[in-house]
Amino acid sequence: MSSHLPGAVGVSRLSVYDTTAPDGLHGGTPHMHLTCSEGYVVVAGEGHVQTLSGDGYRETPLRPGTVAWFRPGTIHRLVNEGRLQIVVLMQNSGLPEAGDAVLTLPGNYWEDHDAYRAVATLPGGDDLGPAFRRRDLAVTGFLALRAAGPDAFGDFCRFAASLVAPRVGEWRRRWEAGALDAALETGRQLDALEKTDISYLSNGGVSVLPQPTESGKHGMCGLLETYIPQGDS
Repeated sequence: MSSHLPGAVGVSRLSVYDTTAPDGLHGGTPHMHLTCSEGYVVVAGEGHVQTLSGDGYRETPLRPGTVAWFRPGTIHRLVNEGRLQIVVLMQNSGLPEAGDAVLTLPGNYWEDHDAYRAVATLPGGDDLGPAFRRRDLAVTGFLALRAAGPDAFGDFCRFAASLVAPRVGEWRRRWEAGALDAALETGRQLDALEKTDISYLSNGGVSVLPQPTESGKHGMCGLLETYIPQGDS
Protein backbone atom coordinates (compact mmCIF):
# COMPACT_ATOMS: atom_id res chain seq x y z
CA MET A 1 0.00 0.00 0.00
CA SER A 2 1.30 3.49 -0.88
CA SER A 3 2.60 5.56 2.01
CA HIS A 4 1.59 8.80 0.28
CA LEU A 5 -1.36 10.94 1.17
CA PRO A 6 -3.97 10.92 -1.65
CA GLY A 7 -2.44 12.28 -4.82
CA ALA A 8 0.91 12.59 -3.01
CA VAL A 9 -0.10 16.02 -1.70
CA GLY A 10 1.37 17.72 1.35
CA VAL A 11 -0.89 18.65 4.30
CA SER A 12 -0.04 21.13 7.04
CA ARG A 13 -1.93 23.17 9.60
CA LEU A 14 -0.70 26.75 9.62
CA SER A 15 -1.04 29.36 12.36
CA VAL A 16 -0.20 32.56 10.48
CA TYR A 17 2.34 34.92 12.06
CA ASP A 18 0.74 37.85 13.89
CA THR A 19 3.80 40.08 14.15
CA THR A 20 4.11 43.39 12.28
CA ALA A 21 5.83 43.65 8.90
CA PRO A 22 7.44 46.85 7.52
CA ASP A 23 4.16 48.07 5.99
CA GLY A 24 2.26 47.73 9.27
CA LEU A 25 0.40 44.54 8.33
CA HIS A 26 0.69 41.26 10.23
CA GLY A 27 1.49 38.02 8.48
CA GLY A 28 3.86 35.89 6.48
CA THR A 29 6.67 35.95 3.97
CA PRO A 30 5.86 36.64 0.29
CA HIS A 31 7.17 33.91 -1.99
CA MET A 32 6.55 32.02 -5.23
CA HIS A 33 6.46 28.32 -6.11
CA LEU A 34 7.73 27.29 -9.54
CA THR A 35 6.23 23.79 -9.85
CA CYS A 36 3.60 23.48 -7.10
CA SER A 37 0.01 24.65 -6.87
CA GLU A 38 -1.06 25.51 -3.32
CA GLY A 39 -4.48 25.49 -1.67
CA TYR A 40 -5.85 27.02 1.53
CA VAL A 41 -8.76 25.72 3.60
CA VAL A 42 -9.48 28.38 6.22
CA VAL A 43 -10.49 26.83 9.54
CA ALA A 44 -10.38 29.80 11.93
CA GLY A 45 -9.80 33.54 12.17
CA GLU A 46 -9.71 36.00 9.32
CA GLY A 47 -7.32 37.70 6.97
CA HIS A 48 -6.51 37.83 3.29
CA VAL A 49 -3.91 36.66 0.81
CA GLN A 50 -2.11 39.16 -1.39
CA THR A 51 -1.08 37.76 -4.76
CA LEU A 52 1.03 39.09 -7.62
CA SER A 53 1.13 37.20 -10.90
CA GLY A 54 0.99 37.71 -14.65
CA ASP A 55 -2.60 38.87 -14.04
CA GLY A 56 -1.43 41.64 -11.70
CA TYR A 57 -2.02 42.32 -8.02
CA ARG A 58 -5.02 40.98 -6.10
CA GLU A 59 -6.29 40.65 -2.53
CA THR A 60 -8.50 37.66 -1.65
CA PRO A 61 -10.41 37.66 1.68
CA LEU A 62 -9.98 34.58 3.88
CA ARG A 63 -12.72 33.58 6.31
CA PRO A 64 -13.63 30.22 7.93
CA GLY A 65 -14.91 27.93 5.20
CA THR A 66 -13.05 29.69 2.38
CA VAL A 67 -11.07 27.51 -0.03
CA ALA A 68 -8.57 29.37 -2.19
CA TRP A 69 -5.78 28.06 -4.41
CA PHE A 70 -3.27 29.30 -6.94
CA ARG A 71 -0.92 27.94 -9.57
CA PRO A 72 2.88 28.14 -9.85
CA GLY A 73 4.08 31.62 -10.76
CA THR A 74 1.87 33.35 -8.17
CA ILE A 75 3.69 35.38 -5.53
CA HIS A 76 1.58 35.10 -2.38
CA ARG A 77 1.61 36.73 1.04
CA LEU A 78 -0.72 35.84 3.90
CA VAL A 79 -2.05 38.73 6.01
CA ASN A 80 -3.40 37.89 9.48
CA GLU A 81 -6.30 40.06 10.63
CA GLY A 82 -7.07 37.93 13.69
CA ARG A 83 -6.01 34.40 14.68
CA LEU A 84 -5.88 33.14 11.09
CA GLN A 85 -5.46 29.36 10.86
CA ILE A 86 -5.36 27.42 7.61
CA VAL A 87 -5.03 23.84 6.44
CA VAL A 88 -2.56 24.02 3.57
CA LEU A 89 -2.74 21.54 0.69
CA MET A 90 0.45 21.47 -1.37
CA GLN A 91 0.93 19.79 -4.72
CA ASN A 92 4.07 17.66 -5.08
CA SER A 93 4.72 16.99 -1.42
CA GLY A 94 8.40 17.46 -0.64
CA LEU A 95 9.26 19.89 -3.43
CA PRO A 96 8.67 23.12 -1.46
CA GLU A 97 10.85 21.73 1.33
CA ALA A 98 13.49 20.93 -1.33
CA GLY A 99 13.66 24.56 -2.43
CA ASP A 100 10.62 25.19 -4.66
CA ALA A 101 9.78 28.38 -2.79
CA VAL A 102 11.59 31.57 -3.80
CA LEU A 103 11.29 34.62 -1.55
CA THR A 104 10.79 38.12 -2.89
CA LEU A 105 13.97 39.47 -1.34
CA PRO A 106 15.02 42.90 -2.63
CA GLY A 107 16.76 43.06 -6.00
CA ASN A 108 20.26 43.42 -4.55
CA TYR A 109 19.99 39.74 -3.49
CA TRP A 110 19.25 38.56 -7.03
CA GLU A 111 22.83 38.84 -8.26
CA ASP A 112 24.35 36.88 -5.37
CA HIS A 113 22.70 33.51 -4.81
CA ASP A 114 24.84 32.82 -1.75
CA ALA A 115 23.65 36.06 -0.12
CA TYR A 116 20.06 35.09 -0.95
CA ARG A 117 20.44 31.65 0.62
CA ALA A 118 22.09 33.09 3.74
CA VAL A 119 18.90 35.04 4.43
CA ALA A 120 16.39 32.48 3.15
CA THR A 121 17.74 29.50 5.12
CA LEU A 122 16.77 29.49 8.79
CA PRO A 123 19.34 28.25 11.31
CA GLY A 124 16.86 26.19 13.34
CA GLY A 125 16.07 26.46 17.02
CA ASP A 126 13.39 28.46 18.80
CA ASP A 127 14.61 31.96 17.92
CA LEU A 128 12.09 33.57 15.56
CA GLY A 129 14.37 36.53 14.85
CA PRO A 130 15.82 35.12 11.58
CA ALA A 131 12.33 34.13 10.36
CA PHE A 132 11.02 37.65 10.90
CA ARG A 133 14.14 39.19 9.36
CA ARG A 134 13.68 37.25 6.15
CA ARG A 135 9.92 38.03 6.25
CA ASP A 136 10.60 41.75 6.54
CA LEU A 137 13.15 41.71 3.72
CA ALA A 138 10.76 39.73 1.50
CA VAL A 139 7.90 42.15 2.24
CA THR A 140 10.16 45.07 1.29
CA GLY A 141 11.01 43.35 -1.99
CA PHE A 142 7.37 42.44 -2.59
CA LEU A 143 6.22 46.04 -2.15
CA ALA A 144 8.88 47.16 -4.63
CA LEU A 145 7.75 44.55 -7.18
CA ARG A 146 4.12 45.66 -6.82
CA ALA A 147 5.08 49.25 -7.45
CA ALA A 148 7.43 48.52 -10.35
CA GLY A 149 4.96 46.78 -12.68
CA PRO A 150 4.96 43.80 -15.09
CA ASP A 151 8.58 44.07 -16.25
CA ALA A 152 9.86 43.74 -12.68
CA PHE A 153 7.65 40.69 -12.14
CA GLY A 154 9.21 39.08 -15.21
CA ASP A 155 12.68 39.89 -13.91
CA PHE A 156 11.83 38.20 -10.60
CA CYS A 157 10.60 35.07 -12.43
CA ARG A 158 13.90 34.89 -14.34
CA PHE A 159 15.85 35.26 -11.10
CA ALA A 160 13.77 32.53 -9.44
CA ALA A 161 14.35 30.14 -12.35
CA SER A 162 18.10 30.75 -12.28
CA LEU A 163 18.22 30.23 -8.51
CA VAL A 164 16.53 26.81 -8.57
CA ALA A 165 18.07 25.51 -11.81
CA PRO A 166 20.72 23.37 -10.06
CA ARG A 167 18.00 21.50 -8.11
CA VAL A 168 15.65 20.62 -10.94
CA GLY A 169 17.11 17.11 -11.34
CA GLU A 170 16.51 16.38 -7.65
CA TRP A 171 12.97 17.74 -7.91
CA ARG A 172 12.27 15.50 -10.89
CA ARG A 173 13.27 12.42 -8.90
CA ARG A 174 11.00 13.46 -6.03
CA TRP A 175 8.10 14.06 -8.44
CA GLU A 176 8.62 10.71 -10.18
CA ALA A 177 8.55 8.88 -6.84
CA GLY A 178 5.60 10.91 -5.53
CA ALA A 179 2.92 12.67 -7.56
CA LEU A 180 3.75 10.98 -10.87
CA ASP A 181 3.76 7.52 -9.30
CA ALA A 182 0.39 8.27 -7.63
CA ALA A 183 -1.13 9.26 -10.98
CA LEU A 184 0.33 6.23 -12.75
CA GLU A 185 -1.12 3.96 -10.06
CA THR A 186 -4.60 5.04 -11.16
CA GLY A 187 -3.67 4.09 -14.71
CA ARG A 188 -2.56 0.65 -13.54
CA GLN A 189 -5.87 0.22 -11.71
CA LEU A 190 -7.83 1.18 -14.82
CA ASP A 191 -5.80 -1.30 -16.85
CA ALA A 192 -6.64 -4.01 -14.33
CA LEU A 193 -10.36 -3.19 -14.38
CA GLU A 194 -10.44 -3.42 -18.16
CA LYS A 195 -9.25 -7.00 -17.72
CA THR A 196 -11.67 -7.57 -14.80
CA ASP A 197 -8.58 -8.13 -12.65
CA ILE A 198 -9.62 -7.17 -9.11
CA SER A 199 -6.55 -8.50 -7.33
CA TYR A 200 -5.34 -4.99 -6.47
CA LEU A 201 -8.49 -4.40 -4.41
CA SER A 202 -7.12 -6.78 -1.79
CA ASN A 203 -4.52 -4.12 -0.98
CA GLY A 204 -7.10 -1.73 0.52
CA GLY A 205 -6.95 -0.49 4.07
CA VAL A 206 -6.76 2.59 6.24
CA SER A 207 -3.70 4.64 7.21
CA VAL A 208 -3.75 7.06 10.12
CA LEU A 209 -1.53 9.85 11.35
CA PRO A 210 -3.07 10.53 14.79
CA GLN A 211 -0.82 13.55 15.44
CA PRO A 212 1.30 15.91 13.32
CA THR A 213 4.68 14.50 12.36
CA GLU A 214 6.28 17.87 13.10
CA SER A 215 4.93 20.67 15.32
CA GLY A 216 6.04 24.25 15.89
CA LYS A 217 8.10 24.41 12.72
CA HIS A 218 8.92 27.96 11.60
CA GLY A 219 7.42 28.16 8.12
CA MET A 220 7.43 31.07 5.71
CA CYS A 221 3.99 32.25 6.75
CA GLY A 222 3.65 30.99 10.32
CA LEU A 223 4.03 28.07 12.69
CA LEU A 224 3.43 24.74 10.97
CA GLU A 225 2.12 21.37 12.03
CA THR A 226 2.98 19.00 9.21
CA TYR A 227 1.70 15.52 8.41
CA ILE A 228 4.31 13.36 6.67
CA PRO A 229 3.59 9.65 6.04
CA GLN A 230 6.51 7.31 6.57
CA GLY A 231 8.55 7.16 3.39
CA ASP A 232 7.61 10.65 2.16
CA SER A 233 10.32 12.55 4.01
